[in-house]
Amino acid sequence: MIYLDNGATSFPKPPGMAETMAYCMKTYCGNPGRSGHYMSMKTGEEVYNARKAVAGAFNIKRAERVVFTLNTTGALNAGIKGILCSGDHAVTTAMEHNSVLRPLKALERDGVTHTIVRCSKYGTVSPADIRKAIRENTRLVVCTHASNVTGTLQPIAKIGEMIKEINRERDAENRIIFMVDGAQSAGCVPIDVEAMHIDMLAVPGHKGLLGPLGTGALYVGSDIDIYPIIEGGTGTASKDRVQPLEFPEGFESGTVNAPGIIGLGYSVTWVRRIGVENIRRHEEDIIRPLQNALMNMDCVKVYGPADCGEKTAVVTFNAVDRDGRVRLGCEEVAGRLADEYGIAVRGGFHCAGLAHQTIGTWDTGAVRMSAGPFNTPKEIKKTIDAVYRICK
Repeated sequence: MIYLDNGATSFPKPPGMAETMAYCMKTYCGNPGRSGHYMSMKTGEEVYNARKAVAGAFNIKRAERVVFTLNTTGALNAGIKGILCSGDHAVTTAMEHNSVLRPLKALERDGVTHTIVRCSKYGTVSPADIRKAIRENTRLVVCTHASNVTGTLQPIAKIGEMIKEINRERDAENRIIFMVDGAQSAGCVPIDVEAMHIDMLAVPGHKGLLGPLGTGALYVGSDIDIYPIIEGGTGTASKDRVQPLEFPEGFESGTVNAPGIIGLGYSVTWVRRIGVENIRRHEEDIIRPLQNALMNMDCVKVYGPADCGEKTAVVTFNAVDRDGRVRLGCEEVAGRLADEYGIAVRGGFHCAGLAHQTIGTWDTGAVRMSAGPFNTPKEIKKTIDAVYRICK
């Protein structure tokens, strides 16, 4: 199968990752941070090494500020709900995934308000528009780095710098926290939390970082206080009924997914050895001929930026008639690509309804093709031919 669904999860994984996880489970997989015997201690050491690897990937100075989660959704919920209280206001964009929009919506019942900033038809948000949406009680700005619908890259560094300037005029208690959703960019596009002035970063383990399913992480800046949204056993302060707030234990209640985290540590190390810049260059080279070919087909409409340098390795499209109206349903096109040509893509609304409204596909959805570091030019040529045959 030609796998072009890396926006959902990456495949294949780096050579040796599965073997690393299997070795853990076969030889030493104890419960980290719970006991003093070899198996527990060894597992704890490897989990810590994975934490350091994730921290290093994003220039995070203190590895203990990296909290492991099950996915980006868990990380976003932990960050958003851990920082916002009654009377607070948040700012976000119309290109967000439901993992941002639904927590913000749910917090309305607790007296938290939010503003959704509109984006261009290509999915780009203006930092100036974000600034206009900020109020005196704005506590959080949360923004996706790359759209999961179009791959559009947002000007994260400019937004971070803008928020830093605003915070110079505020006291510490009223500072604005800048949170970035790195679900589609981590491991695909360079991210530096220091240079980009990112206070909180949510990332998946299983997408661009090429780790196993069921892994993710949340970075919280060392000068930021959040509250855990899950309480329970941490292996520390067991006599105290009050949840500890120390990082990372206070935010990783219960037994962690040690084999998955260790697999993530392996894959992050692999990604860093190859180099995110090199992966980015390869994925641009892979996706550019696909984007150009589809944009030149009269039977296809492509959404998002035309310049592959302004987005991740994503091409989103629909089959249209001569008047530009959608002729074949996106799920039918995706199904035929899989059944007739062995090409894995995703059709639908991608858990991001407002993003589809922004690009004009609210009624129809779209087909998303998302490449990864293991795709080849030969696969892209076959995909171009298949899309044309289905859509013509």
